Amino acid sequence: MKFAALARSAALVTAVALIPATTAGFAQVDGRAGPEFAKLFATYQQIKANYVEDVDDDKLIRGAIDGMLASLDPHSGYLDGSALQRLETMIQGNYSGLGLSVTLEDGAVKIISPFRGSPGEEAGLKAGDFITHLDGKLIYGGDLDEAVSQMRGKAGTSIKLTIFRPGRDEPFDVTVTRGVIELEPVTHSLEAGNIGVISINEFSADVGADVYEAWQAIRKEASGNVTGLVLDFRSNPGGSLDEAVALSDLFLDRGRIVSQRGRAARETVYYDAETVFPGTIASDVPMVVLIDAGSASASEIVAGALQDHRRAVVMGEQSFGKGSVQSLIYLDRSRTDAVKLTTARYYTPAGHSVQEGGISPDIKVPQLSDPDLEKRARFQLRESDLRGHLVNELALEDKALETDKLDDPRFQLTAAQLKEQGVDDFQLHYALETLRRTRPSNIARRN
Repeated sequence: MKFAALARSAALVTAVALIPATTAGFAQVDGRAGPEFAKLFATYQQIKANYVEDVDDDKLIRGAIDGMLASLDPHSGYLDGSALQRLETMIQGNYSGLGLSVTLEDGAVKIISPFRGSPGEEAGLKAGDFITHLDGKLIYGGDLDEAVSQMRGKAGTSIKLTIFRPGRDEPFDVTVTRGVIELEPVTHSLEAGNIGVISINEFSADVGADVYEAWQAIRKEASGNVTGLVLDFRSNPGGSLDEAVALSDLFLDRGRIVSQRGRAARETVYYDAETVFPGTIASDVPMVVLIDAGSASASEIVAGALQDHRRAVVMGEQSFGKGSVQSLIYLDRSRTDAVKLTTARYYTPAGHSVQEGGISPDIKVPQLSDPDLEKRARFQLRESDLRGHLVNELALEDKALETDKLDDPRFQLTAAQLKEQGVDDFQLHYALETLRRTRPSNIARRN
C-alpha cells in the first residue's frame, strides 16, 4: 500500500510505503555491531553520570535516533505522535497556515516553494527565501517542526516573518494572514487558439481522475477541437506514487512508466501503462510539460515518463532531483512512533535515475517575468544542494547539474519589458506560443 506523505526534513511530498513493524526485529542485533553499541552505551553512561545537569532518558534516546537518521540523507527521519499527526494533516491537504513548503538548511528555515494561491504566495514569498524570525523571535538553529508549528494557526490570524532573500542587501519583514489551506491539486483553463492548460499542484488522492475530468472539461469548452495541451508541474513538490502512475497512464497506452529499485527485493517494483481510464486521452494533441526547480518526486516521474516516450516536449528549468522512495515503518503496534527511511530510487523508462540530477528539459526556458530571476538563480535550491543527499550512482558533476543557470542568448527580455507586453508568466507564454506555431505531427507522436 502506498500513500502521499510529506518528507519531514525537506518538506517535500513523496511516495511512502507502509512496512509493518515486527517485534521480533527489535531484539535482533548484528554481532558485528557489538563494539559500536558498546560505545553508544558508554557515552550514555558518561552523560548520565557527569553532565552538568540531569538529563532525561527520553531526550538522550531521541537524540541518538535523530542522529542516526540524519547521518543517512535529508529525507529519513523519526516521527513521533505529533509529527505523524501533522503528516496526516498534510496528506489530507486541509490545514490552517501559510501554505509554504520548507526545509532546514544549515540551521536556517528555507522556502522550497509556496503553494499556488496560498497566503504565502499572495504575500510575495518566493522559493529560496530564508525565514530568520517569526514575530521578531529568532528561529535560526531551531527545530523545523517547531518553526512549522508556529507558522500554522487559526485562519484569519497574522504572523510577521523576517525574510532574507539572496541578492538583496538587507532582510525585510512580511506580515502574512493565515488561511485555510485547501490545496486544489488540479486546475485547468482554455487559452487562445483552443490550447488547454492543466496545472497539477500536488499529487494527492485522485489526481489522475481529476486530470481526466479537467481534460474532458477542456474538450467540451473547445467543442472537441483542442489544438494543444500544457501540463504544468512547476512548484509541484510531488505526492503519491500511485497517482503519478495513474496520471502518466492517461497519456501512454503502453510501456514502462517508472521503476523503483532498492536493496531489498520487496523494494524493486516496475510500473507499466495499463490504461486505467477509458482509452489514452489527447493522443493526437501536441503536448508541452512545464517543470522548474520546484518540480520534485512524483512530478519528475510523470515528466520523465512522457519525455522518454516522446509523448511531450519538456520545457522550463532543471527539476529538483528528488528521486528516492521513503518507507514509513511503525516501531510498535500502537503506531505512535515511526521511522521514515529511504529505501529505493526512482528510474525513468529509459533507465535514468531521477535522484540528484532530476529531469533536464528538452527546451530550457528561464522565468524571465520574475524580477528577481538574475539575483536568485545562483541560490536556487535542489536536491543536490541538500546536505547529506543520496548521491546519484553516475557521480554527476555540479557543473552538469547547473547548466540551466548559464546565460542563453535567446532570452534577453527583462521582467519590466515583459510586463509592458502583458506577459506575467513567461514560461507559460513561451509554451503556448510554441504550440500555436507547431503542427501537431511535429511535437507529439502517438506511441
